[in-house]
Amino acid sequence: MKIVLQHLTKRFPNRNKKIKEDVIAVNDFDFEIPDGKLIGLLGPSGCGKSTALNLICGLEKPTSGRIFFGDVDVTDLSPEHRGVGLVFQNYALYPHLTVRENIRFPLENLRGDKKLSKEVMEEKVLEAAKLVQIQELLDRKPNEMSGGQQQRVAIARALVKRPQVLLLDEPLSNLDARLRLQTREELKRIQLETGITTVFVTHDQEEAMSISDMIVVMKDGVLQQKGKPQDIYDEPENLFVASFLGTPQINVFKGKISGEKVFIGDAAVMDAKGIADKDVFVAVRPEGFVIDDNGSLECDFIAREVMGRDTSFIASHPSFVGENIRAIIPSEEVFDGKNRKVRFRLKPHKVRVFDGITNERIRL
Repeated sequence: MKIVLQHLTKRFPNRNKKIKEDVIAVNDFDFEIPDGKLIGLLGPSGCGKSTALNLICGLEKPTSGRIFFGDVDVTDLSPEHRGVGLVFQNYALYPHLTVRENIRFPLENLRGDKKLSKEVMEEKVLEAAKLVQIQELLDRKPNEMSGGQQQRVAIARALVKRPQVLLLDEPLSNLDARLRLQTREELKRIQLETGITTVFVTHDQEEAMSISDMIVVMKDGVLQQKGKPQDIYDEPENLFVASFLGTPQINVFKGKISGEKVFIGDAAVMDAKGIADKDVFVAVRPEGFVIDDNGSLECDFIAREVMGRDTSFIASHPSFVGENIRAIIPSEEVFDGKNRKVRFRLKPHKVRVFDGITNERIRL
C-alpha cells in the first residue's frame, strides 16, 4: 500500500501562556512512501516523527494537508477504518491475558461481515505467532516472558489482521543492546515476508540505517532529507544531517575557503575550484583521516583506543567544533605519539563542506 503525505502540518496550542504562537510539530511534510517498503522516520527527540506516525494512523488529525493510502483519501477516517497495525514502545500487552488471547484480541472486535469464527481466529493467531517465532509461547502470560518476547507478541498482535500498513513507534527502545540487534533483524525479515508497507520511528540512526529501504531525517517538524540510507550518509544536504548520521559522529571544524582552497586553521586540506571565498564548516567522517607525517592537518594527540580491527585516535585542534576529534584508523598503522602531535591527510571523498551561515552543502 503506497502512502502519500501532502503538505501535512500539525499545530498544537502552546502550553506556555506567555508565548502566543502554536507549537508546530509537523511542518509542511510532503512525502510518498512506496508500496511494500520499510521506511525509517529518523530524528532527535521532539523532531515530530511520532506525531507524523500518529497522523498516518489517525490518532491525530492534521491541521492542514492530506493523507492518502493508495488513491484513497484517509485524512478524515478513524484509525479502525484505515487498516493499520500499530506497535508501541511499551508493548501495551494485557497482563491478565495469555499470549494467544493478546494476539486474538483485535480479531474478537471485528463485527458484521468481517466477524470470524473461532476456528479461523485460531488459524490466524497461529500464523501470526509462527511469523514472529513465538508459537511455543501461546499459553504464557506477558510477565512470564522476556522483553524481546513481549515485543514479538505486540508485533504479532499488530499483524494478525494483515494490515495494509504497519506502524512501529520506537519498538526497540526498551530492549538491551543484544536483543535490540536481534529484534531489528527479525523486523526486517517479517517485513520482507509479509510485504507490508512499514513505517519505523526511531531516534537511533544505526537502527534506521540497518533495516530501512529508505530513511527520512526530520528536525523541528521539517523534513531535512530523504533517500537510501547509504546515499544520505555519503551525500548529506546540510550540516544537521551530516552530524546526525554516523557513529562516531562526523568531525566538524570551522574553516574557510580562500583562493580556491579549503582551509582548517592555516592548513590547506583540499581544493575548492570555482568557489568564492567564504567561511565554512569542514566535516570529516571518522574514517576520512589518514596518518601521514607529511599531512597538512596537525593535531594534538590525546589518546588512542584499540578496538581490534580499528583504532580510534582521539585528538584536538583549535578549529574543532566540540570536544575531541575521533579518527578511525586501521590497527596496523604504526604511530609512536612521542611528541604528542599527529599529522593527518584527509580522504577527499570523506570530507563535506558546508556554508558557514546557512549550513547548506557546498559541492566542490
